[in-house]
Amino acid sequence: MTRSDTGHHGVPRRTVLGGAAALGGIAALQSLLPAAASGQSTAMFVGRGIGDMTGEPLGAGMNGYADTEQLAVGLHLRQRARAFVFADSPSSPRFLHVTAEIGLVFQSIQQEVLRRLAAEFGGTYHEGNVVITATHTHVAPGGTSGHPMVDLSMLGFRPVTFDANCAGIVDAVRMANRDLAPSTVGVTTGTLHDAGVNRSRGSFDRDSPDERAHFPAGIDPRSQSLQITRDGRLVGVLNWFAAHATSMTSHNRIASSDNKGYAAWHWEREVAGQDYLAGRTPELVTAFAQTNPGDVSPNLDLAPGRGPTPDEWLNTRITGERQFAAARDQVDRGVRPLGGGIDVRHRWVDMSAVEIRPEFTGDGRAHRTAVAALGAAFASGSQEDGGGGDELPFAEGDRGGNPAVRAVTDVVVPAWLREAHGAKDVLLPVGLVPNAIQRVYPFHLVRLGGHYLFCLGFEPTVVAGLRLRRTLSAELGVAEDRITVQGYSNAYGHYVTTPEEYSAQNYEGGATAFGPWTLPAIQQVAADLARSMRAGTPLDPGGPERDLTGLIPVSPLGNPVVDTPAPFRRFGDVLDPPLAEYRVGQRVTVRFCGTHPNSDLRRGDTYLAVERRDDGRWVRVHDDGDWSTMIVFEGLLTVTNALITWDIPPGTPAGAYRVVYTASGRGIDGRLFPVRGESTAFDVR
Repeated sequence: MTRSDTGHHGVPRRTVLGGAAALGGIAALQSLLPAAASGQSTAMFVGRGIGDMTGEPLGAGMNGYADTEQLAVGLHLRQRARAFVFADSPSSPRFLHVTAEIGLVFQSIQQEVLRRLAAEFGGTYHEGNVVITATHTHVAPGGTSGHPMVDLSMLGFRPVTFDANCAGIVDAVRMANRDLAPSTVGVTTGTLHDAGVNRSRGSFDRDSPDERAHFPAGIDPRSQSLQITRDGRLVGVLNWFAAHATSMTSHNRIASSDNKGYAAWHWEREVAGQDYLAGRTPELVTAFAQTNPGDVSPNLDLAPGRGPTPDEWLNTRITGERQFAAARDQVDRGVRPLGGGIDVRHRWVDMSAVEIRPEFTGDGRAHRTAVAALGAAFASGSQEDGGGGDELPFAEGDRGGNPAVRAVTDVVVPAWLREAHGAKDVLLPVGLVPNAIQRVYPFHLVRLGGHYLFCLGFEPTVVAGLRLRRTLSAELGVAEDRITVQGYSNAYGHYVTTPEEYSAQNYEGGATAFGPWTLPAIQQVAADLARSMRAGTPLDPGGPERDLTGLIPVSPLGNPVVDTPAPFRRFGDVLDPPLAEYRVGQRVTVRFCGTHPNSDLRRGDTYLAVERRDDGRWVRVHDDGDWSTMIVFEGLLTVTNALITWDIPPGTPAGAYRVVYTASGRGIDGRLFPVRGESTAFDVR
């Protein structure tokens, strides 16, 4: 959405949606399971869960574009966490995987979730067997890191959003833990070619001919899923595909979950008929996770919000539908039995000081990673996905640099640091500022039967992911298609390019914080984990840095103090009623006298409902977790109005409908009170 694409209420115009249709005591336990799995199908115990992790929809900075003007003003699609627990038996060690619809997972979130899980489940879930990965949506509320490099661009720490994110993840795990039951798990693989494009082709073209031939279109087209069935019935899908969740641009200020969130919502809600507010474990849980999308944009025309159409909302839907279709088409086709056995290795690594052995460097010499620094190309942003702009004095690659800035940084930045970062035009020596950026990162290698998952808290490019898979394939003695590389996991350390891509200094290279040898260092970490796993020997995981959660100043924006109604109005009053009659495809608009939404995020509930009259009763048919609805908050001092819209989807039955608004207000004594408003009825013809 561009600013010119909004209506007079500031609500984005969008195309209407089509209608309905465990490892406790890890050092001791790591060697209990065989290093290689049987090729036969073995029933596993699997648990599935979904939790609402929606953050503050008013005043919070959105995580991803680092645009200080991108402050949330409403809610389009709720953020959800989807958890899968895997175990060989109810009493055996477990592995917990969570896909979270947030921009990034930080150590702050990982550590708090682990604390809450330990308080509830004891030693069942811990840092050795828990992986939380982000879908990387760029339009969800942020401010949840313990390090200022990220939180300051969000204008401070957001404790309410942080708590909502953590609580939603724990809710999903709690549900999954209850749901643990005998299941059959298989691996499926397909391809998807029209949901991404390489946004840094000049960097990619510096990789080897063999690697370029492996990805002739410059993208990783592999769509791979874990397919979970019970009694022959599909109950869960965990899909991996490499494409940025940047279909929605930095101009969008309505919180949503972007293309991967749409894919999961569409499968669960529209196809399977899931009601997220029913309070029970759904019949089907589908999670769409990232792999190695560092240089892959969903904007096929290589411009923000463009491709395959000029409409960012339609693009989000189309790209999400394509990811859904690729995963759906794999169901019951070419299923490779997962086999039995779960094994995990993990290690914390100081990425600023890795001594890299010659076998991983590519030039036959030992090298070392560097103290973290970000380059001028980083400051440009990814210009294909919404970064940069003519107003900024930086650009990428051949367009990059700024002689004036370079002259200053050449004096300010120590020569040893500039030398360590090679081709990078060092702009921000963040590693020299205490705690500005995370330094020690977790890495996990997980074996689920005969499939391996390597998890890292970085954004690897497609070729970086390929090199990691090939490294692990050689060390484990398994085929490359038995390995998935998953970024955005348990922490965030910016990008990982190949050394060749780094030399081009496009955005991804400028954002490879620990210098040109970052990928070889991670290949070495992966190889060490693989050797330990294959030998069945324990490995010292080390430990994390000090948890800095809450030490960043709290954002002063969007923090509710007290609610007052508009003059001569009461909370819940309808300020602008609906028309008497609508047709399918039209937009219903109702404005209520509301309250500040951040006082009560209504997790597991809704700010709005579209209800249909059925046999004399009003029945909820849509809520604020649906694509067809949106709520925008219009605040002035202590007064907040709530503008609710509903784009009537094709297939909507004719009948009488109404719009309901629910919220909590904050009184002068600080206590919350309930608010409800109901529109007049209107007909859909």
